[in-house]
Amino acid sequence: AWSIERPPGDTAGCTFCHTSSEERCSTCHQRHQFNPAVARHSEQCKACHWGKDHRDWEAYDISIHGVVYQVNKWNPAEFDFSKKLADADYVGPTCQYCHMRGGHHNVQRLSTVYTSIGMSNADRGAPLWKEKRDTWVSVCDDCHSPRFARENLQAMDEACKDAGLKYTETFKVAENLMLDGMGEPMPKDLAPDWSGQHIWSLKIGAYHDGPKYGGAQGESGEFRMSNCSDIERICFESVGYWMTYIMKGMAHGSWNDATYCDGSFGMDRWLVKAKAASEQARRFTALEKKTGINWVPSEFWRKGDYLEQLTGTRIVKEFPGKTIFDLCPEPGWLDT
Repeated sequence: AWSIERPPGDTAGCTFCHTSSEERCSTCHQRHQFNPAVARHSEQCKACHWGKDHRDWEAYDISIHGVVYQVNKWNPAEFDFSKKLADADYVGPTCQYCHMRGGHHNVQRLSTVYTSIGMSNADRGAPLWKEKRDTWVSVCDDCHSPRFARENLQAMDEACKDAGLKYTETFKVAENLMLDGMGEPMPKDLAPDWSGQHIWSLKIGAYHDGPKYGGAQGESGEFRMSNCSDIERICFESVGYWMTYIMKGMAHGSWNDATYCDGSFGMDRWLVKAKAASEQARRFTALEKKTGINWVPSEFWRKGDYLEQLTGTRIVKEFPGKTIFDLCPEPGWLDT
């Protein structure tokens, strides 16, 4: 909702894929050709699976596998796309070879997604993921030894653990600032979120619970990309973009992408930015207290960035005291 509950012009890249493409054969098979040979090319995935928060194409394209594909894809001796995937003998893997192994259309069956495209602070080597991990290794060992595959997956685990430390520290800096009343503008000073509530945007369910974060117990805030404090936006980008780069890069063999670009080094940079923003806010607060200044957030925060057109503001105006969860309480309402 943090993405879609924005003006349509802002979210064309979201809504095109998520509302029109997912259940259509022609998304991959191309309406005016419908040729399986075309659908077997990695570029068919590129239209949707790329970008800051789902960096699949970039990670694949600049990986060793992607380079092998790019320099050999015109050679039918190396990539014979006229053959079914079950019969394919490629010199390197395509997206389809790994994720639609054998030609099945349940992409999630061999998905490498472990908890929210890499954004969750989870131990990806835990027993919980053993079945998925063994299945993944069974794909890699078409060309590599199982030991090689497991070593690379362990490398991904270690990179994600490092990212998790930065994730935790970045959020803690923002959390402490908010709890001390210095995370201006505070949630109460902002326009309501899409649900009609004033909850801290980084209050993610049980991770940050209790009334001091706004909302009821177990109730989640919504990541905001606009109409939020700078430090909250920094936290969002750190986990939503850079942490995703790390997981996607390591999963696809794009180690440079996971480190340089905006992966590990990006998380370092954003952690420093969060600490600097916190330091500045605390210094300003100390100066204001000493000089007797009572700073009041500007009115534009309460109006939000073009949010008056969207659901949260409408709910507050038309149904005082209610939220979207009060108005639409039935199971499955969000689907409609």
